[in-house]
Amino acid sequence: MKAWVVRENGAPDSIQFEDVDPGTPAADQARVRVRAAAVNFPDALLVAGKYQVRPELPFVPGSEIAGEIESAPDGSHLKPGQRVIAMLQVGGLNHGGYAEYADAPLTSIIPIPDGMPFEHAAAFTITYQTGYFGLHRRAHLQPGEVLLVHAGAGGVGTAAIQLGKAAGAMVIATASTPEKLEVCRAMGADHVINYKEDDFVEAVKALTAGKGADVIYDPVGGDVYDKSTKCINFEGRIVIVGFTSGRIAQAATNHLLVKNYSTVGLHWGLYNQRAPHLVPEAFKALFALYQEGKIKPYISAARPLAEAREALASVAEGKSTGKVVLIP
Repeated sequence: MKAWVVRENGAPDSIQFEDVDPGTPAADQARVRVRAAAVNFPDALLVAGKYQVRPELPFVPGSEIAGEIESAPDGSHLKPGQRVIAMLQVGGLNHGGYAEYADAPLTSIIPIPDGMPFEHAAAFTITYQTGYFGLHRRAHLQPGEVLLVHAGAGGVGTAAIQLGKAAGAMVIATASTPEKLEVCRAMGADHVINYKEDDFVEAVKALTAGKGADVIYDPVGGDVYDKSTKCINFEGRIVIVGFTSGRIAQAATNHLLVKNYSTVGLHWGLYNQRAPHLVPEAFKALFALYQEGKIKPYISAARPLAEAREALASVAEGKSTGKVVLIP
């Protein structure tokens, strides 16, 4: 099969397009014919050797796929040809999504609704599961509250905007260019702020009569987190989703005390380990929202598998919006 292989850590252009032997799936895995694979920011960190987990070399990147069951163990209740999404445990040459086939743990495979395109399915798991757990389980977002979404035009941001609107919140989104602001509006944001040109702290205060946002969804960190603490409402919640800025901010506990707000972390992957029973419940709710037309992955580019280098570079450099997917 064709696959992109990481033989040495480096930039996106260091990965190699090769013919590889897929081997044989393990007893607790099913082989999936990849029809679409999402390109995510952590993929670039994995390729560079800068992610929390460092797979042994060589490996195929890509953890989020949609496709059809090629083969599955007896008794797994999965059938050849069945349309599914899966999260992969990246490592080795048959466990990555930047390939024509991938082996996925049985526990990570979820059938997708009829009529859901593979491109949407491949872009669904990480961003919407993260948003669902972050907004509903960690922040307990309520109808009528104000939600501020940073990096609103990215994959995580576009999902959070839609989920916030579906929950009945007023949504404010920040982005860096007029084009990205238009993406935020298209996703349903009530108000948008160009943080390169305007002080989002003052803008949020103006939009909320000085109160600030009830929930702030932050995949950026660094200075964005620091400034967010200045426009958080009484008993507000800041949800830490990531650190795309490259700097991990430090929470000032005296400030949390004085202003009565909370900073909470959200690592969705940990739910798979510590509370896996919650994940199917979230999928059920998310699929219902999708079928009702309340959420829909924004795919900014669907590129051939052969263009994985360019696709990964666009995501790593922050040039893409929404989700980028590869089509084998």
